[in-house]
Amino acid sequence: MHSNHLLLEEPIRMASILEPSKPSFFPAMTKIVGTLGPKSRSVEIISGCLQAGMSVARFDFSLGDTQFHQETLENLRTAVKNTKKLCAVMLDTGGPELQVVNKTEHPISLQADTLVILTPDQEKEATSNLLPINFSGLSKAVKKGDTIFIGQYLFTGNETTSVWLEVSEVNGDDVVCLIKNSATLSGSLYTLHVSQIRIDLPTLTDKDKEVIRTWGARNNIDFLSLSITRHAEDIRHAREFISKLGGLHQTQIFAKIENVEGLTHFDEILKEADGIIISRGNLGIDLPPEKVFLFQKAAVYKCNMAGKPAVVTRVVDSMTDNLRPTRAEATDVANAVLDGSDAILLGAETLRGLYPVETISIVGKICAEAEKVFNHDLYYKNTVKYVGEPMTHLESIASSAVRAAIKVKASVIICFTSSGRAARLIAKYRPTMPVLSVVIPRLQTNQLCWTFTGAFEARQSLIVRGLFPTLADPRHPAESTNAANESILKVALDHGKASGVIKPHDRVVVFQKVGDASVVKIIELED
Repeated sequence: MHSNHLLLEEPIRMASILEPSKPSFFPAMTKIVGTLGPKSRSVEIISGCLQAGMSVARFDFSLGDTQFHQETLENLRTAVKNTKKLCAVMLDTGGPELQVVNKTEHPISLQADTLVILTPDQEKEATSNLLPINFSGLSKAVKKGDTIFIGQYLFTGNETTSVWLEVSEVNGDDVVCLIKNSATLSGSLYTLHVSQIRIDLPTLTDKDKEVIRTWGARNNIDFLSLSITRHAEDIRHAREFISKLGGLHQTQIFAKIENVEGLTHFDEILKEADGIIISRGNLGIDLPPEKVFLFQKAAVYKCNMAGKPAVVTRVVDSMTDNLRPTRAEATDVANAVLDGSDAILLGAETLRGLYPVETISIVGKICAEAEKVFNHDLYYKNTVKYVGEPMTHLESIASSAVRAAIKVKASVIICFTSSGRAARLIAKYRPTMPVLSVVIPRLQTNQLCWTFTGAFEARQSLIVRGLFPTLADPRHPAESTNAANESILKVALDHGKASGVIKPHDRVVVFQKVGDASVVKIIELED
């Protein structure tokens, strides 16, 4: 099944490039996070997104209230039931985001080489010469010559929808700026970003805490995306906060790196976070353009070696309004996969884009093609070398399972797990074949009632490259030594056959615990 894998270092037959991509049950090993919003919140559209390959739904609380997002989430749950496609939920905080407030919502035209005043007085009306902002400390944070960017939702780099300002002078609480390019701002809110300047606001704002305390806790969110993470302490503070909210103690926290301050403290942030989102929208204007790719490659590599998911954003901006990506965007998606990214995050492309389903489908196809030429052998060797010796018991077995699967050309790796840790370790070594993660629920009690774990662990696998989770019957413990394991294995094999990844005479590598031991075995299937 995987003998057609090529390497970019090898000559690629030009004829093979023209061969049509073969559809499969798993569109790609790389996962796709889709942002749900005005253009993608109906049951029909969400169902299409799930079928196209979306495995994590992102809810961006920079826009919309809790009622709006709750209605969208209910539609997502209906779509999950209809399509039988598992989907995780990610809450994206607003964070210390500066915004221009346009109460009239009338379009505002800004002309190059003229002046505009940024004022904290939100009672004033937004005009071409005056823009009210939601932060009173801007005049204390900036100085003459500093750069400020303003754009709708997130910066697209399109000069007609975002504007570049240069600070001319500070006048009391107001900041007077020279407009560097002509642009038209439309809508009620625009993001304001001050390049390489620290804004003295908490990373987890009071509004964020209220959203998490209510909407997040009520819906048992799988992931918390912490916008504009600048220090490891931001993650610790957020974790302490959600740990007190009952069901959210299992919620994973992803640090969203959006500026130079987060880049500077990246290593410490990575140690504390469960995953990293490389937010290239703001990073693309906080860093010189020629430096963005360097940070992406360095950050993804560090995430890979730590075994933590790396998510890349802002890949196909043009598909917000167009049915096809640009050549540069298509190449950019492929390069993110070749760098080692676990997932691609689509923001405006699905939130307010005209073609959310088509966008997810095309990005998935590009990812699948890039995976065919990913150098697994070199990646495996580098990872083993980085981890060094002695390895932990579990990491040694996990890496051995991947090596065995590649050597025997297995079609799939099946991993029995309770916490999901073993499956994530296998995925860390980037096997060429899918990893079917069979999550075995565990019975637990809070002394008032009994509940089963497992749903969180299964959904949280949906952002890890190559992992495809399924929830096992809770009556079968993961460490069972009796026939229960054979029963679960049969269910997993049947699932693999039904999805088309396992065929007669295929070899399958199985990772499981038997008593206190971790065991890897190779099964050759009959007809």
